[in-house]
Amino acid sequence: MDERSRLCSVWLGSETGILKGVDLDRKQAFNFCNTRTLSREQEVRALCWGDSAESELLVGCSDGTVRTFSTEKGVFTEARSCGDPQEGCFSGLASLRGSAIITCVECGKLRVWREDSSGPVAELDAGSNVCRMRQSPVDQNRVATGGKENGLKLWDLERPEKPVFTAKNLRDDWLDLRRPHWVKDMSFIPDSDKVVTCTGYHQVHVFDPSTPQRRPVLEAEFGEYPLTALSLPAAGDTVVVGNTQGQIALLDLRKGLVRGCLKGLSGSVRALQCHASQPLVASCGLDRFLRIHSLKDRKLQHKVYLKSRLNCLLLASRELQGGGAGGSAEGGAEQEVKEEEDEVWNSMERVEEEAMKRKATGGGGEEVKRKKGGD
Repeated sequence: MDERSRLCSVWLGSETGILKGVDLDRKQAFNFCNTRTLSREQEVRALCWGDSAESELLVGCSDGTVRTFSTEKGVFTEARSCGDPQEGCFSGLASLRGSAIITCVECGKLRVWREDSSGPVAELDAGSNVCRMRQSPVDQNRVATGGKENGLKLWDLERPEKPVFTAKNLRDDWLDLRRPHWVKDMSFIPDSDKVVTCTGYHQVHVFDPSTPQRRPVLEAEFGEYPLTALSLPAAGDTVVVGNTQGQIALLDLRKGLVRGCLKGLSGSVRALQCHASQPLVASCGLDRFLRIHSLKDRKLQHKVYLKSRLNCLLLASRELQGGGAGGSAEGGAEQEVKEEEDEVWNSMERVEEEAMKRKATGGGGEEVKRKKGGD
């Protein structure tokens, strides 16, 4: 039994196929995989909890395999094939009543798998170029899908024949030109039927399926770059969005205004998740860092370097420990990064160039003197 997995409160998946767990108390990261058999085909694209007790973790890989990881034992206990790699990578992964798994791939095939069956027990077509599939935290049979030129759709898995809601395309612009849509991520707003989405055209939209209107009831924009991920705090009146330039902002869902920005990131944001009970948001991306910010003062609380480019993350519902004052945590994180950089520079071989430069300069001077003497 691996006791390290019990200490981890944040789980991340990397492009190299490594499942990483982070202990925020000690600011330590652990790799849970066999490093000898790593390949790009095992790239981790999706993470979700396998049960309500958070004792199992479902890991979706780019080769179509879903592996089950036991957080109590610290080992992978099961692996099953849930799709063909030629259909695309996983765009969503969720558990259904403990024993079933919901998968969605980029080509739009959304399937339900059970342990006692070799094939899917239900399947539907969500359209092509699906970027994200999300499950409702209230109703597990309700899922949302969306992608590039594939608008938001809400599905009831008990009646998968057609979507229960299909978003309508945006109105034409002032030149009467069609406005393209590209749903990158979505989330269900708590205590309501509304769904918030972010797009590849730096837009945030709120849809309300309970009304006859199929177009957004709220439209907002942030920055000039494509938005890649979003997450909702527990209160539900704001949304946290991140883009391809490493910018993260809090937007008010009532007025569509920017409340503030979170600093300290570099590189595209791949995943965001707000804690279920604490005012904290975790982020990861191409800069290989896990960062946790406070939503109250927007200061950096934790910063851990993980050595690999990260695709997804998952927070435990228990309280995250190891948080001190925001400033001291940020200073400690910067000091840790500085020590790592110093270690890299100290390990590099020193190149002597001063003697070569002096010799070259001296030779040139003698040549000039000879020319003057000749003249």
